[in-house]
Amino acid sequence: MSIRGRDTLGGRAAVVGIGATEFSKDSGRSELKLAVEAVHAALDDAGLSPADVDGLVTFTMDTSPEITVAQAAGIGELSFFSRIHYGGGAACATVQQAALAVAGGVAEVVVCYRAFNERSGRRFGSGVQQREPSAEGAALGWNLPFGLLTPASWVAMAAQRYLHTYGLTPEVFGHVAVTGRRHAANNPAAYFYERPITLAEHADSRWIVEPLRLLDCCQETDGGQAIVVTSAERARDLPKPPAVIVAAAQGAGRAQEQMTSFYRDDLTGLPEMGVVARQLWQTSGLAPGDIDVGIIYDHFSPFVLMQLEEFGFCEPGGAAEFVAADALPLNTHGGQLGEAYLHGMNGIAEAVRQLRGTSFNQIPGAARTLVTAGTGVPTSGLILGADG
Repeated sequence: MSIRGRDTLGGRAAVVGIGATEFSKDSGRSELKLAVEAVHAALDDAGLSPADVDGLVTFTMDTSPEITVAQAAGIGELSFFSRIHYGGGAACATVQQAALAVAGGVAEVVVCYRAFNERSGRRFGSGVQQREPSAEGAALGWNLPFGLLTPASWVAMAAQRYLHTYGLTPEVFGHVAVTGRRHAANNPAAYFYERPITLAEHADSRWIVEPLRLLDCCQETDGGQAIVVTSAERARDLPKPPAVIVAAAQGAGRAQEQMTSFYRDDLTGLPEMGVVARQLWQTSGLAPGDIDVGIIYDHFSPFVLMQLEEFGFCEPGGAAEFVAADALPLNTHGGQLGEAYLHGMNGIAEAVRQLRGTSFNQIPGAARTLVTAGTGVPTSGLILGADG
């Protein structure tokens, strides 16, 4: 695959505001209400008002349309609005879309948001309840007759092959889970605040779909998260230190499906994240050794290991040892295993906190953060950096 030279997006836009609702298992309010609360919180954090916003970006899965959020939040005219497909794979791409709009002069202040009642309402973990009459539904028809009905079952196929290829056991996934829960234990916003786990507890947790145990699977969460993006120039006049968007990318691999790409020659990697990784390194001019904190999408722990390998932090099959050695601070908010499952948007917020120096698990001198979005689907990624 050929990769274009360095782009002109890097450094032209920045994240200036982050805001979220509480993360719960029963919010007691509508997804629209959650979205508006998160948007208002992010604007307050940025020192901006709804009147300043002229762009909105969200997920195709989100139930709160841009114009409805704009009306409910007191936002006026919109000159830009966009939605990204493929579930959690959209997270970083929402910020990429916002940055492109700002850099292209299409909008001045763009808010990215995601809100759902994923525990008390529609639970994605329950999988396919009925097959939709669409191309995507037809593709799932190749797997559903064999009992592969849930995200956990889809990921388990690749995880089993990964273990077989590298001669590993399911216990290696525990390093990811323990790391996330250790950080969540220090984060008052995390659902698992003050509740760390051990490797033994991970190994004792019940099977969901072998080789995945309960503690390998992310939470189901009610909540909302919003991110405010504007130009780097305007960002410097706002109250909080900006998180500059150094690089942003999307990626889909060859023979890509949605978490069921079982017909590739190799199931031990994540080619879609490889596409993202190559773009981020090429367009930023950075390398794995330049990253201070990794916010790696952890809907299921095995895919964290594969992502680290795709980005070149370690050799194939070596990620479990890499995580066990704390070679790179990972998911310092607790991740989706420990803080909340917000389709990765809360991970972007944590990357911003690290650059501001306000994380509950602050890494001294953090100046560059890598954020990834959902894997097993077409996906996206960001490198954020401290200004100057």
